[in-house]
Amino acid sequence: MKLKIAAVLAFAATGLVVTWAQPPAPSAAASLKKSYSTIKTNFVKAAEKMPEENYSFKPVDAVETFGQRVAHIADPQLATCTGMLGDRKMGTAKSKTAKADLVAAIKESFDACDKAFDALTDANAMELIAAGRGQQPRITALYGLVIHANEVYGAMGVYMRLKNIVPPSSEGR
Repeated sequence: MKLKIAAVLAFAATGLVVTWAQPPAPSAAASLKKSYSTIKTNFVKAAEKMPEENYSFKPVDAVETFGQRVAHIADPQLATCTGMLGDRKMGTAKSKTAKADLVAAIKESFDACDKAFDALTDANAMELIAAGRGQQPRITALYGLVIHANEVYGAMGVYMRLKNIVPPSSEGR
């Protein structure tokens, strides 16, 4: 009898531990913030890793240089994220060519976006905000930033590979 009671108590305790160990319910805001953190890390590392002399590199005449790709994210991202926070700021990265200036610009834009992403919650995700060409849900505007940065980073990875540089997202593989 004592053995049965001990077995039942052990089973019940195991059930409680399993219940307590369950991950929190899925969160759209948390999921998007994780994706943002990944692209931020990769993008900044790529901008820092590419040598200065390759900032003017472009694989063919019809595309932007590596430096222009950095600016292509920095300026609109800065405007969008500062706009979401109520004080829209226009960037000047498009007019820059030096690596140090462009790295500073991309970091400034990600610093502004850190605040916009920190403000995102599941409760306010569908709140309409001024973004792009009109009103859209906060989560949609932020998701658009992540998508756009990933697209541009993918192209930058090709630029890096053409210069025999391993993109940050492929390091250690």
